[in-house]
This record gives sequence, structure tokens and C-alpha cells, in this order.
Amino acid sequence: MTPILVRATPSTTVPVAIRALLLLLALVGIVALPWWLGPARLGAAVEIAYMLALAVLWNLLAGYAGIVSIGQQAFVGLGGYALFALIVLAGVPPLAALPLAGIAAALAALPVASLLFRLRGPHFAIGSWVVAEVFRLLFAQVTALGGGSGQSLPVAAVRSIAPDRAGRQLILYGVAVLVAAGAALLAWGVLRSRQGLGLTAVRDSEMAAASLGVDVGRLKLAVYVAVAGVTGIVGALIFLQNLRISPDAAFSVADWTANVVFITVIGGIGTLEGPFVGALVFFLFRYSFAEFGTWYMISLGVLAAFVMLAAPGGICGALARYGVVLFPTERRLGVRTMAGSRTVLNQADRPPGCSGAQ
Repeated sequence: MTPILVRATPSTTVPVAIRALLLLLALVGIVALPWWLGPARLGAAVEIAYMLALAVLWNLLAGYAGIVSIGQQAFVGLGGYALFALIVLAGVPPLAALPLAGIAAALAALPVASLLFRLRGPHFAIGSWVVAEVFRLLFAQVTALGGGSGQSLPVAAVRSIAPDRAGRQLILYGVAVLVAAGAALLAWGVLRSRQGLGLTAVRDSEMAAASLGVDVGRLKLAVYVAVAGVTGIVGALIFLQNLRISPDAAFSVADWTANVVFITVIGGIGTLEGPFVGALVFFLFRYSFAEFGTWYMISLGVLAAFVMLAAPGGICGALARYGVVLFPTERRLGVRTMAGSRTVLNQADRPPGCSGAQ
């Protein structure tokens, strides 16, 4: 009987019940966290949420689309400055300005992409950083937004969020959780779609992907602009919490790209779980060893070197070798005969050209 290739089980050995339980525990923790931490320390939870969102977005860009950018701070800064411009110059309410800042960042990404996509490999990475530096220098000349010294939000705009600091932190925490969850759902949704399969093909080989009918240019542009837009929303949230912005803070490569790359690489680049695990490790080290000054940075460097040597795919990449995947985006191919029996194919047994289905 002629065998037929079919969609089979997700590529994970973790039962659905355990994954559902972990998700439920995460939701309970998110709801209970404000009461456990209290208003004074809730700002730390907001920071963790927006750093997680940035890591998820950079992972989608570099880990799946193969677009290794070290200039994503450009869109963080653009989102922050768009927020301040909308509030200070146009009188838009702060929370309403958040999505508008994301739209502004996405629109700015269109001409940036038309320039950067002419470059390849390390030239693209360096070019993205140069673009971010150009934006930093440009906004340092905008006197209406404070110039090089920066600007603070008007008191009236701050109080329009909530009358007191505790209420403002609680609202920003809720927004930060929604933004982080939205970034994760965006990445998961893209990777579970046909476009996600095309992205991984482009990452592995643009020439081969194009020969199979993937519109490489359009797909990369769509992902780049979408990531830039959500990154702009995250940037607006960052400086809405900080209540102040300056060019050096808004376009900082150390804060908004280096730390994000560390989180993604440690957790596992090219895995959906990687940014979550990497953020956990990063902030555990930060809050445990920050008081030791230079030794804190040395410990992070040693950890990064160890993980890259022992597990180049990161912590989650190493676990994925044993089928431990919490958010599977791939499926194992199976063979079904006319009699109805099904067999899951191992990698070595798959027919030529069959690497999995999404």
C-alpha cells in the first residue's frame, strides 16, 4: 500500500497536562505578583516584562528570520520619543500614545529596511548599529524634546495615568504584562503559520528558500517592520515608566541590545522558551550579585562563555535535544498507510526534502 505523509504529533515529550499546569501557575503568579511585591518593588516586575518582550522580539528576528540586528535600540528610542512628542506636543493621553508610538516606529522601519537590506551578514549588523547612532544624534538636536539633555513628562500627564504612584505602577504593570504576552503570542503565531516555515527556510538558506517559492524580500520586510512596531511600543512603555527620556538613554546599545542578546543566547536562540529562561537567569544574577560591582559583570561573562561552549544552542536548545519543549512550533512527520496505521518518522527515516511540518 502507498504510504501518505501526514501531520503527526508536536515535537515535544512534555505532556499537554504539564504544559497547561505550568501556564496556569504562570497566570496565577502574574495576578498575585502585585500584592506579593507591593507598589515599591513593582517597577522591577515591569522591567522584567519589557526586557522579556524585547528578547522575544529579537529572538524572532535573529533566531528565526536570520536578521541579526544590533541596532534594535533605534526602535526603542523612536518609540520613546514618539510617546513624548505625542504627549508633550500633541496632548495625547499617555496610554493612548503607546500604540501610536508603535505605529511611528513601524513606519520609520520601512525606509530603514530599504537601506539595511542591501547589506548582508556582519555588514547588516554594523549598519543597524550605525542607523541607531544616527537617530541618537538627530534627536539630540531636537530642542522641542529637550535636545541632548533630555526631557521629563509633564506632571499633568503623569497624574492622568493615576493620581498616585502606587496606582500608576499597577497600571503600568498590567500594560507591561499585556505587551510581553502580545510579543510572545506574535512570535508563536508567526512560527505556527506558513510564514514561520518560510522564515526558518530563509534563515537556513535564502537561495534555497527563494527556489522553493518563498518571497524572501517581502517576508523579511514584514517581520522586520512588525518587530520594529512592537519594539516601539516597548520603548514607549519603558520611558513612560521612567518619566524621562534622553538620547543617550533612549538609544543605548548596552541597555536595549547587549542585555537582550545575552538573555536570548543564554536561554536559547531559535527557541520560544529561550527568552523566558534567559530573562530568569539574567535577573537572578542581577539581583543576587549586583552589589558586588565588577564581579557581577565578570560572573555574567563567565556564564555566557560557559553556556556558549557547553551548549551552543543555549539552555533550552540543550533541553530540546531530549524533546523537552514547552511551546512546540514544529511537528514530526508521520506515514499513514491505506489501512490507517500511522508511524512517526525519525530524522534519519524521512524522505529527501522532508524536514518537518508546521
